[in-house]
Amino acid sequence: MTPSAVSHQIKTLEEFLEVDLFIRQTRRIELTSAGKDYLETVQKALLDIERATQRLMSAHGSGELNLSVAPAFLHRWLLPRISRFYNTHPHIELELSASIGLIDFAHSDTDMAVYFGDGQWDDVESNFLKRSALIPVCTPSLMKNKPIHLPADITKHTLLHVSKRPDEWRAWFNAAGIEYRETRKGMFLSSGLLTAQAAARGLGVALTDMSLISEEIQSGQLVAPLDIPLELSKSFYLVYREKRSLTPAMRAFQDWIMAEMAVDALNPGTTDPH
Repeated sequence: MTPSAVSHQIKTLEEFLEVDLFIRQTRRIELTSAGKDYLETVQKALLDIERATQRLMSAHGSGELNLSVAPAFLHRWLLPRISRFYNTHPHIELELSASIGLIDFAHSDTDMAVYFGDGQWDDVESNFLKRSALIPVCTPSLMKNKPIHLPADITKHTLLHVSKRPDEWRAWFNAAGIEYRETRKGMFLSSGLLTAQAAARGLGVALTDMSLISEEIQSGQLVAPLDIPLELSKSFYLVYREKRSLTPAMRAFQDWIMAEMAVDALNPGTTDPH
C-alpha cells in the first residue's frame, strides 16, 4: 500500500472507533496510549489467525515450495543433487531462485532460504547445514611447469581473488604458516563462483569450498595440490520465518537436505554417496 493509502486507512479506523490512535508529528507518528492498548490486543488476534492458517496448510498439505538460495550453493551444491529430492518427492513442485540478500519472509512468497553467514538473523529460524573451509584448487596442467609442493609454490601462479573478499589469500597463507607474498599480478572476480570457473579454465589458483566443486574434483578437471584449509567463520544455514508451522513440502525439503549434509560429512567432496 502507498503511504497515502495507509494514512487513509488509519483515518477511517480512527473515525470508526471514535478514538485517536496516533499522535501525528512533522516527520513521524507515534501511538497514543489508547493505540498502544489496542495494538497489543489486535496483534495477538492477528497472530492467532496466522497460526491457524499455517496449521491448516500443514495439515492438508502444500505441494509447492518456493526456495531462495545463495548462488554458489545453488549452482554448485544443490542443482547437482536436486534430482534425488525429486525421486523421493515427485509430487512437490520446487521454485528455485538465486539470491544473496536477506528475505523479508513476512512480505514475500518465499518459504525457505539458504543463507551464508553467522546464523544470527532477526525473525527467522536458522538450521545449521555446513561449515565452509577454503582450499587452493587449480587444473592439473597448470602445475606441469610449476608444480605445487609447498605453500610458497602457489605464489609462482596467478592468484584468483574474490573482489569483495580481498583478504582471503592472506588469511590462507597465514594459516599455512608463511608470509603472504604474491609475486604475480592477481585476477579479481566478483564471486567465488567465478573464481572457481576461472580456475577450471586454467587461469590461476582459486580458494574455494571443496563441497562446491565436487564435480570438477571427481572428473579431474580441478585438483587440490595442498590439503591446508582456511576455516571460515561463516556457514550455510537453512532458514524460514520465525514460529512458522512447516508445510509438508517444507518439512520434506528440510529432512532431505539435512540427510544429504550427513552423507556429505561422511563422504566429503562427492555428489553421489553411492
